[in-house]
Amino acid sequence: MSNTFMINTSNLLRLGLNLFIFNIFILHPLPTNAVTYNVQTFGAKPDGGKTSSTKSLLKAWDIACKSVKPSTIYVPPGTYLINQAVFSGPCKSKITFQIDGTLVAPTNYYGVGNTGSWILFNSVTGLTVLGGTIDAHGSGYWACKRSARNCPQGARSMLFTSSKNIVINGLTSIDSQQAHLSFNGCENVMMKNLRIVAPEDSPNTDGIHVQMSNDVTITDSSIQTGDDCVSIGPGAKSILIKRTGCGPGHGISIGSLARDFNEEGVQDITVKNVTFNGSQNGLRIKTWARPSNGFVKNVIYQNIVMNDVLNPIIIDQNYCPGDKGCPNQNSGVKISGVTYQNIRGTSASPVAIKFQCSLTTPCSGIKLQNVKLTNFDHKPSQSVCLNAGGTALGLVSPRSCL
Repeated sequence: MSNTFMINTSNLLRLGLNLFIFNIFILHPLPTNAVTYNVQTFGAKPDGGKTSSTKSLLKAWDIACKSVKPSTIYVPPGTYLINQAVFSGPCKSKITFQIDGTLVAPTNYYGVGNTGSWILFNSVTGLTVLGGTIDAHGSGYWACKRSARNCPQGARSMLFTSSKNIVINGLTSIDSQQAHLSFNGCENVMMKNLRIVAPEDSPNTDGIHVQMSNDVTITDSSIQTGDDCVSIGPGAKSILIKRTGCGPGHGISIGSLARDFNEEGVQDITVKNVTFNGSQNGLRIKTWARPSNGFVKNVIYQNIVMNDVLNPIIIDQNYCPGDKGCPNQNSGVKISGVTYQNIRGTSASPVAIKFQCSLTTPCSGIKLQNVKLTNFDHKPSQSVCLNAGGTALGLVSPRSCL
């Protein structure tokens, strides 16, 4: 009898506790700390890009940035004209920029062409950009560049400087004047589910450019541009690129490096599970033939597919686009510890592997492991080495020249 009473009492206590939790947290949930600011409330007009909504977005940002509560800036469906916009921090709390609509730049390329960046986030911590489309209307600017007229410097579509803890998820970027997304001096950046598009002949439209930044991840994205799908510049370290498609474009490039003598090195770069389709290059490291104290080290390329890529694997330490303004010197950039593992597919040129390293600073520690690249017509391809040292493991085709 005593034991039965104790069990019933225990059950009643448990039931009472469950009812208390249900009443407090389900019937009367705790209020959320997030605050949402709809840009239309501040005057933004989704009128197909006729009326500038720049001031409306900046006003929403100013209020959100001052809020001690996490905030969401919401851009509803529709097309909004945005001139150059600078979103500055530091802010008092995290901000989510949720874009369900399309932001368009002025069709006159001078509207943002002299600014260097169309949309700039500076000194921001804890920013998330969700969804949406940004369209920079770059075709007019490219035409100006091709005609060799006196053109403005051009703008990157979205530039992040001195920022950290950044997430960009589901964004589509179309027809940038120059680079689509660019990061300088940033830390802990996650980019995923991106779609980046520009014509194959559009000049300097890099998909993503990263320099002087660390702990950057690019994943599950599609990049089709007229320049590098991803370009990795001086001072970049701990960069991960995975499950991403590249092409058309100029491939995934480290460099160009050695523009300046005093230059930060590039290290700890991983590229894996990436497919290249008809790109000019696949995995490229490029440096100018100039003195430099820079370096490239600890690079891993793994599980890569090449489909009709002109230069699937290339190190070029004599980089000189157009053979203009290039000194007759050797590159001082030291390249070491670069691994190519499980690379397969087809080359659109007879030479599938090309290592053209510096005479005064040769490449070292190059490793080829399980590489099979055939010519586009299924004939054997070739490898060419100059001032490069390393090893070959497993099946390597074309035959290693290391």
